[in-house]
Amino acid sequence: MLDRSSAWSQAVAGLQQFWGYNQFRPLQGEAVTSLLMHQDTLVMLPTGSGKSICFQLPALLQPGLTVVISPLIALMENQVHALQEKGLPAEAIHSQLSSQQRRQTLKKIEHRQLRLLYLSPESLLSKPVWERLCDPHLQLQNLIVDEAHCITQWGSSFRPVYRRLGSVRPALTHPKAAPSSALTIAAYTATANSSVQKDIIQVLKLRKPGILSVSPYRPNLDLKVDIAWSPACRRQQLLRFIRPQRALSGLIFTSSRRLSESLATWLIRHHLRTEAYHAGLSAWQRRQIEAQWLKGDLPFVVCTSAFGMGIDKPDVRWVAHYHPPLSLSAYLQEIGRAGRDNLRSQTLLLASEPTGWLDPQDRQIRHYHCQHLKQQHRSAQRLMPKLPRKGHIDEVTQNHPGADLALALLHEGGCLEWEDPFHFRIKASHPFNTSALKPQLDMVDYLYTRQCRWQFILQRFGFPPKAQPFHCGHCDRCRSAKGHFLYSRT
Repeated sequence: MLDRSSAWSQAVAGLQQFWGYNQFRPLQGEAVTSLLMHQDTLVMLPTGSGKSICFQLPALLQPGLTVVISPLIALMENQVHALQEKGLPAEAIHSQLSSQQRRQTLKKIEHRQLRLLYLSPESLLSKPVWERLCDPHLQLQNLIVDEAHCITQWGSSFRPVYRRLGSVRPALTHPKAAPSSALTIAAYTATANSSVQKDIIQVLKLRKPGILSVSPYRPNLDLKVDIAWSPACRRQQLLRFIRPQRALSGLIFTSSRRLSESLATWLIRHHLRTEAYHAGLSAWQRRQIEAQWLKGDLPFVVCTSAFGMGIDKPDVRWVAHYHPPLSLSAYLQEIGRAGRDNLRSQTLLLASEPTGWLDPQDRQIRHYHCQHLKQQHRSAQRLMPKLPRKGHIDEVTQNHPGADLALALLHEGGCLEWEDPFHFRIKASHPFNTSALKPQLDMVDYLYTRQCRWQFILQRFGFPPKAQPFHCGHCDRCRSAKGHFLYSRT
């Protein structure tokens, strides 16, 4: 095993060889070194800080295969395409590949021709992929979980497979292998407060992980929240924000597919060129919109939250939120897609006034989300007494639709253990109360705070500014000593 000094030297040489850079950005080198030394790591770097190099470079410097778990097809394809353009051996397997493409990539795994393999968590545990990864002759080096906040954000709702990832390492480690030959696991995210960090470490079963984190503060991002007194007012405020920078690259985030469509249509009627982007479009349509936006042929996109995650477009000059996202973590992820070139960029978040009497849209969205989660939890809770104490997930879900969510909730509550990625054992004799699992809906405090907005964000993510009081000078609160709102939150 390399010592730290040798690992650092190898990392610097590799950075020059594969990327042509002479030095790392903050904590990139430390993250690369940790993987070269086979140390589990949790890495938290702001959007645009070059997280992908932190695991791509060690994969290229070490023999064997690095598996990257990624939540979105667009994110996988973007990174794989960039690696392939450099002539580097990387592939992805996902649901939108043809049968021929899938077979070709599976053969490359069998013949050990890849260094990086990008998979969704669902693809990782699919039978054709899992069987090949279990081949004892295949040298598996690292398991990377990119956008690791999805474990908490999605693992107990619509993608419960995330909560099975902690059982992957022992299942892929040969029983007679030395402990040092086991997979190294590293998790990467731009936003994780202390609670999310703890959840990531527990779910992935990280072993004495190194924790590398950089403050999420982005001094080139101007933060602004505006009150929308009515639906018509909300649209006009958005229009006033866009028009002066209509030729610059931007993104408008909306809360639903239907809203993205109707808002895009309304903006087009006001002579602004745009497209709606959401999961309801075909794969071909989504790829076409992404390509147009990346090339600059399409100035801005009206999109749901998935668009742009991990896509490297440095010159996004503005980001607007038509409604507040549900969590501060999601908000920080989404505004972080602006200004990746470190140049000044604008953000706008439109919010109903605190009572919601005149424009109840924000309150209705939060209520709908909470009710949806509660309904999911109630359905899972009704199902729990019918589940066997031990079993195989495929058999249980075949007999009990929705059992995968129930098992994920039991796992989150500490009542279930995954013996491997497919076999579970329920530990508690009585299921826990799912009402204790509360969604992270922490945006309301941010919307109506009277303090510096960046100070608020930094405090919530465990980076309280040393200078008190802190004034960033480029948020609406700092620019207005009297404050921006007429009401305080009660």
